[in-house]
Amino acid sequence: MARIAVIGAGMGALAAAARLAVAGHRVVVYERTETYGGAVRRFERDGFAFDTGPGLLPLPAVWRDLFLKTGKEALESRVELVQVDPSARHLFADGTAATLPNASRAGVVSALDEALGARAGARWGDFLVRAREAWDRTRRPLLEEPLWPDWSVLAEREPYPAVPHKRLLRTRRAGTLAEVADWELRDPRLAALLESHALAYGLDPRTVPASAAVLPYMEHAFGIWYVRGGLRELARAVYERCEARRVAFVFGAEVTRIVEKDGRAAGVELADGSVAEADRVLTPGGVPGAPAPGPGEVPPRRDLPSRLTVLLALRGGPEAGAAHRTVVHTGDRDGELTGLFGAAPEVPARPTVTVLRPGDPALVPGAEHEAVTVTAVVPAGARIGSDHVEAVLTAAERAVPALRERLLWQEVRTPADVARETGAPGGAVPAPALAAGGGALLCPANSTALPGLFAVGGWAHPGGGLPHAGMSGALVSGLVVEGPEFRGSQ
Repeated sequence: MARIAVIGAGMGALAAAARLAVAGHRVVVYERTETYGGAVRRFERDGFAFDTGPGLLPLPAVWRDLFLKTGKEALESRVELVQVDPSARHLFADGTAATLPNASRAGVVSALDEALGARAGARWGDFLVRAREAWDRTRRPLLEEPLWPDWSVLAEREPYPAVPHKRLLRTRRAGTLAEVADWELRDPRLAALLESHALAYGLDPRTVPASAAVLPYMEHAFGIWYVRGGLRELARAVYERCEARRVAFVFGAEVTRIVEKDGRAAGVELADGSVAEADRVLTPGGVPGAPAPGPGEVPPRRDLPSRLTVLLALRGGPEAGAAHRTVVHTGDRDGELTGLFGAAPEVPARPTVTVLRPGDPALVPGAEHEAVTVTAVVPAGARIGSDHVEAVLTAAERAVPALRERLLWQEVRTPADVARETGAPGGAVPAPALAAGGGALLCPANSTALPGLFAVGGWAHPGGGLPHAGMSGALVSGLVVEGPEFRGSQ
């Protein structure tokens, strides 16, 4: 039985802690804040409650697996999962709208044909077929296995298939997601639909590899889900599972250094100068004293943006048929992308925003109220002014009838808030790992150059997002228990 110190109580760390405790190890989690969950937090005021991090759950099978492997218990026995249907409503810049059903290829094709014109649905459906091929080629090495030592193979090979070009009488292979949209979808609204999946993770569709097609495919194939009471309930359930497996938690404990002894990780030093000895250490990365990547190792990402979130307490309940999620697309796509990803990043004047309207009685003080969350991507470290908040609300008005007339109060969450809660520089939000693109979207391996030190969570393989965090926890626990020969779940 080994002593294991876990730095931080993010979702990936919790997933690893629970699995390691079940394997018989003594696990202690050191969290610098006063609560668990990392970015999965809640803001409460006047009977209203809001998720301040992720608001929806893709691929819940990852967390179902955690509960089965750590107690032979269904996730649904701890939280109530609700399939979000429709999956999303998209409001495009030209005034057209499309409401897409959840996890139904035929339904999505029909909805796009009806909203955008004949053949629009067929082009999207054909794209999903190719996206599935990219998913099948990358699912195991990117999600279910530790990062290959020869990770350059993943970096160089584009898994998204080449497409026949009728006029050229040959095939051509898209190098970026924007090229997929331009060459294959051939409609600015379909392009906006595709690119919004990358933008939601803070990725530039003009440079992100075509393999990012797996992001909309994952949502299409496995659906999108909501946890009744908010995603914070998932964090609570995982935390309670850790406690039930006798994982110890020390809150308000900032780790300042990883202790080394005889060439391996031997514990952690806390801000008060005390040292907690351990046989293994799990870190989210970026902790002082952690070893820098060695030659040939994937370096940590430093260029990802943050989020601006506006929480809205409204009088009056949602109208009949209100979509849980609405994406309001910008009318200035080039300006938005240049602002976010240019040499001197700035907050876009006309952002794409995502509006979440759960319609969940658990989040409001009464039936005649509504809790709405509006989110936009902004540069990490950006200073948010009233004009930026106004731009977000102006976009949200397209999705929420009489928004300003119904507004009781609002709470603004900036990159500084994200940084304070997660410790990420500038409040940056990690993105999922992707193949191709020269390895720019891969994440550092879970094993590190320092024996006994493992990286877990959104900044390590396989990257950011709730499903990926859970997978990271599973991979790290496998490496600790089985050693470097561990090759993932079979």
